Formats: sequence, structure tokens, C-alpha cells
Amino acid sequence: MFLTGFADEASANFDKQIAATRELGWQYIESRNINGKTLATLDDSEFEQVEQQLAESGVAINCYGSAIANWSKAPRSEEDFQSSKDELLAAIPRMHKLGIKLVRGMSFAFAKDEEPDNPELEKIIFKKVNELVKICEDNGIIYGHENCMNYGGLSHLHTLKLLDNVKSPNFTIIFDTGNPVFNYRKIGSAPYALQSSWEFYSNVKEFISYVHIKDGTALPMADGTRPKCDFCYAGDGSGDVRAIVLDLLKRGYNGGFSIEPHVAGVFHEQDKTQNLDELKYASYVEYGRRFEKLLNECKKQVSSK
Repeated sequence: MFLTGFADEASANFDKQIAATRELGWQYIESRNINGKTLATLDDSEFEQVEQQLAESGVAINCYGSAIANWSKAPRSEEDFQSSKDELLAAIPRMHKLGIKLVRGMSFAFAKDEEPDNPELEKIIFKKVNELVKICEDNGIIYGHENCMNYGGLSHLHTLKLLDNVKSPNFTIIFDTGNPVFNYRKIGSAPYALQSSWEFYSNVKEFISYVHIKDGTALPMADGTRPKCDFCYAGDGSGDVRAIVLDLLKRGYNGGFSIEPHVAGVFHEQDKTQNLDELKYASYVEYGRRFEKLLNECKKQVSSK
């Protein structure tokens, strides 16, 4: 078991990402933004600098948090599909150099102006995700699918359907505790209720190999538009974080927990006198410490039974 996080939420500056990770006493970063770029878009000299910074610090990247097939990529767009393939192919050699085995990917944006359960659309989604996963399989990389604002994130049933149609040992589930809080449960007919993190988790838990820790509260909108989520420290919101962590530990989970706080903006709205850069760094470290405390409390609870 290990702790990691989207350290770009501490700072876009990679030196500060490393500093925040070391301050927490952690070894890993889930890499998304590196000095305004990604593992796939850094030029060669910039990538060499990142290699050197990691080697000198003793910090490693455990997962590439990519934009592959994410919420900005339309399922019917060949251009979006090609950009996802290009990103993956550009990242893989660098992942190999850094010893990264896991890429966070998705299953394309929510469909617009059509039902997501349209069999013809699903066929397109499954075909494209299969192709991306096959590239990973051929290169010794695991494609971890996150339940975000994508096809698989529409409900636990959609994630299960994705698993039924993407058969590969290199395809796995990254479960995000916070994403169900502000996404609608697209089962049955509208109007849709918001998802339950516990329900989603309970139905996919046997397939989970990695966990994103996020939490917040939201209320459904009368017109069905995406609600605003107020993000908070893990365990303080509607994401069932403590219950999920407890259940994972009881089940013998030994994978990673990756924090994705999203709290700095909330705190800055509350007090605009605070320097945002300093607040981001401090809130990331505080979030990590609080989650580690929650995790240790759960460990004690499990071991005492």
C-alpha cells in the first residue's frame, strides 16, 4: 500500500510538487501537469530535467494522469480519438524510462443529444477503448479507467458494461470516491438522482486496483445540468470516503491511494486575502496529512476486530 497524489494541485512547478511530496514523507506523484505541460508534451530537454529532478529527490511517478479519452473527447470524433492515441504513444517511451506502469484513461465524454445507452454509440466507444488498451497491452502498460465525466462514469452499470466489452489483463478500474458526488446516476429515465459513491463502489469493488481520494457535497439541479460541487477534506463530504477505505482494507486492498483535493479554489473563495500559490501548496499538504490520519484510523479499526 502506498500514498500518492496529483501534486500539480500543490503547484504547477515541478520542484514544488516534489517538495510537497517530500514534506508529506511520500515517495510518489501521480503526474498530470508538469510546469504547464504533461509527460507527453514536454520537449526532450524538459523531460531530461524531470528525470534528473526525480533521480536527485528520490521521488518517483507512479501513474501518468493523462487526458486520454477523457471528458473533453467526444466519442464520435475521430480527431479526438487520434489525439488520445497520439498522447498515449508519445507518453509510453517516457513511462518506460521512468518505470511508470499505469496510465489513467477514460471512456470519452458524455454523449450529447443522444442516449448514452445507444447500442451503435456504445459499439464505437468499446472499439476505441479496446484499441487504446491494446496499445497499452503491447507495451506493458496498464490502462486504468477512472469513473469521471465519461461513459463508464454514468453509473456502476456502465462501468460493468465497459468491463464486459474490454477484455484485457491490462484494463483495470481506478475508483474515484468524489466523482459520484456531482454526477447523475444515469439508470432508468430522467429525472436522475445524483450517484452514491458507496453504491458505485460496492458494485465495482472487485475490479478496483487503484483509488483516487476526493470528497465534496452537491445538490441536483432542477434542469438536470451538472451541479456545482463544494469540495472538502476527505471524509467531510458525501463521498463515503471512510466507509470505502474501511471496506477496502477489510478486503485486503494493498494498492495506492492518490489524493486529488480540489480544495484550494474553495478556500480561496472563502478568503481572497490569501495568496493562491501559497494556499494551494499548504492545502495539498494538509489534505495529505488529514487523509493519512483517516487511513491510519481505518487501519486501527480493522486490526482491532
